[in-house]
Amino acid sequence: MSVLAQESRGRTTPLAWLLVLGIVLAALNLRTAVTSVGPLLDQLSGALGMSSVGTGLLTTLPVLAFAGVGVVTPALARRVGEHRLLLLALLTLGVGMLVRVLVESAPVFLLSSAVALSGGAVGNVLIPTLIKRHFPARTGIMTTVYTTALATGTMLAAAATVPIERASGDWHIALGVWAALAAVAAIPWLALLRSEPERDAGSRDSGIRRMLGSRMAWVIAVYFGTQSMIAYIMFGWLAAILVDGGYSTSQAGLILGVFTALNIPVSALVPVVAARFQDQRPVVVGLVVFYAAGFLGLWLGPISWAMVWAVLISVGMGSFPLALMMLGLRTRTPETTAALSAFGQSGGYLIAGAGPLLVGVLHERTGDWTLPYLLIFGVLVVQLLTGLYAGRDRYLEDERPLGQ
Repeated sequence: MSVLAQESRGRTTPLAWLLVLGIVLAALNLRTAVTSVGPLLDQLSGALGMSSVGTGLLTTLPVLAFAGVGVVTPALARRVGEHRLLLLALLTLGVGMLVRVLVESAPVFLLSSAVALSGGAVGNVLIPTLIKRHFPARTGIMTTVYTTALATGTMLAAAATVPIERASGDWHIALGVWAALAAVAAIPWLALLRSEPERDAGSRDSGIRRMLGSRMAWVIAVYFGTQSMIAYIMFGWLAAILVDGGYSTSQAGLILGVFTALNIPVSALVPVVAARFQDQRPVVVGLVVFYAAGFLGLWLGPISWAMVWAVLISVGMGSFPLALMMLGLRTRTPETTAALSAFGQSGGYLIAGAGPLLVGVLHERTGDWTLPYLLIFGVLVVQLLTGLYAGRDRYLEDERPLGQ
């Protein structure tokens, strides 16, 4: 039950505003451990002695954490409590980001990054749950607030890390500053411990088991996985691609910052456009076209147009909010939506985990970017096919289970 259930429904209460503040601050932190690393990837690999495979593993860690930790988050929340668990997640995020800049060791950097990302993974699952619980009549508005804050935090970490490194002369400070933001985000949740929702100890396993027999669930998981794979390849490797093309580290960081900043308007616009259609397949096709144009330009076009290519790819990244929309559009009941969300996101992130690592291996083996680009276009073909299936106007509950 919502902690706001007994509050006045005619006005916004102080507790509601505290929840909004807590959600916004938490969302700002969910991607900082990821996108602060990309612009400094070359410095990090040199200072810590990481190979291309090591840096590929570093860029793969986010999707592995989001898949592995995200799937167990509902069970943890039932045991610990949602507010308490989110507080622990933010503290874990902050501690992981702090430890990784205090110890000059590649293995420690990788391990502490995994710890930090585990905190972010818990937040990924918990915040939509908290919005549904506490703001059931304002889910749309609060989801917009959440995704805007998420995109803003992603942009800030990508764009500001290099300037901070230039000003301080130390990459440790440039990465460590984001641990302070996580500490600030924990403050509202300390106060909200007194307003912990009642825990539901009931089992949710049957929903996940049902998804294993659903063709729609598997298709949506693969669609979610393809968009996540491209996103994390870009966050992890775009700066390196641009530096190889002749850009300076600061110029590459600026382009990456613009790329991530555009996620804010794209995330707001794509759901509005997609909601106008009963059938989302035209939107699926349009986003793939933007992706293909951007990647072709980045691969074969003038490198001086890199900003244009990055903008086109950023529009294609609207496949992320579209994938999130499909979790609700393709289901009839909240219970099925929750099961599909857990299955689709965890399975999708697990699929996506291979992408950045494969790019690192292919680039190290060949010394250029041809094979990584061919991999990306192969992923786009899969995204188009699964999106065309998942975009049709139908419901998961109406389909026959696999094997029947």
